[in-house]
Order: sequence, then C-alpha cells, then structure tokens
Amino acid sequence: MAVRVDLNISLDGFATTTDQTPENPFGDDWPRLTGAYVATRTFRERVLHDTSGAGTTGVDDAYAQAYFAELGAEIMGAGMFGLHDFPDDPDWRGWWGDEPPFRIPVFVLTHGAPRPPIEMAGGTTFHFLSATPREALHRALEVADGKDVRVGGGASVVRDFLAAGLVDQLHVAIAPILLGRGIRLWDDLRGLESGYDVVTETAESGTVHVTFRR
Repeated sequence: MAVRVDLNISLDGFATTTDQTPENPFGDDWPRLTGAYVATRTFRERVLHDTSGAGTTGVDDAYAQAYFAELGAEIMGAGMFGLHDFPDDPDWRGWWGDEPPFRIPVFVLTHGAPRPPIEMAGGTTFHFLSATPREALHRALEVADGKDVRVGGGASVVRDFLAAGLVDQLHVAIAPILLGRGIRLWDDLRGLESGYDVVTETAESGTVHVTFRR
C-alpha cells in the first residue's frame, strides 16, 4: 500500500490555471497543461468512454495507466469535485458526469455543511468530510482494502499532504509551458526531495515525468 499523488504542472510549477471565463470555463491554458494526458488512449477510454482505440500509446499513456492502477480509495478537495460552483445546492453531483472514472470510494474534503454520500454509476461513491489530512487518510485506508490511496488534488490539498509527510509517491507531469500565475505546487516545500528517491523520464510529447518515491 502506498499514498500516491499524480499532478500535471507547468515548467514554473503551477498546477492550476487562471484564464477561465463564463464563455470558456476551462480557459485556453488548461488544455495546454493537461494536453499530453488527455491525448492518451487510457484517458480516452477511462474518462471519455471512447473504446475506439484512439489516443497515444507511448510514455504518457504508460503513466496514465499507472494513474488508475491498484487504487482502493481517492481523496480530493472540494474544488476538484466541483463543489465551489454549487456550494449550497444539495442536489449537485459534481462535474465528473454520471459515471466518474474513479470506480472506488472518493473522499471530498469540505468545510461546508455535511452532505450525504453520493453513489454514482461504475462504482464511484463520493463521501464528504471536514477533516485534517491525517484524519482523511485514516478514513480512506479503512476502505482501501490494502490497495493504494491517491490524493488527487487540487494543488493546495496535495501540498498539505506533502507538508504533513503523508505521501509515499509523488508523480508530476511537467508540461513544457509557462503559466506565470495560479497555485504553485512547490511553495513552502523547500528540501522535499531529500526524503525521496527521484527519477525522471521524458515522453514523446515533451512532457517530463518526475517521480519522487520514499
């Protein structure tokens, strides 16, 4: 069992974008940041339910396959669930669609009013809790059945888990772009690498995959 993180970040360390508008809710920067991952065959099958076989099959796809492998539970922030868009709507079921790609219990960290769990098609159940990183991890480990727990994001949530020393494996896919603003993953984590073995691999897309393993 390991506690894992996988994130897409820019060359200057940003894991979020800031150019969203009502007309363009993802903005132009988000496809640039995640483009190599979205282009993989695994993403197209798992997230878009595209069984045509389309998509890249190189280094990026190998990491995409690993992203979903051997997971027993997921932890994410309210923003990754989409709760910030509809914080007071008890019927809001997130922006992952009717059949989210997780297929495992997902714990959504929120400081809002308690919400009942939401069972989705495909095996995903969202649980909402107000908890510290260590408390949330304890809950996730209880249901993971010996498999890995992934801290999915966003960047602020990941940084909290890293600062608490709870992450066994951190994988960052560094897109060859500069964003200049947003939420940086590395802030206040000086010397993080000293507690890990670090390996790198460059994909055909130009994405640099850096993996920190305890």
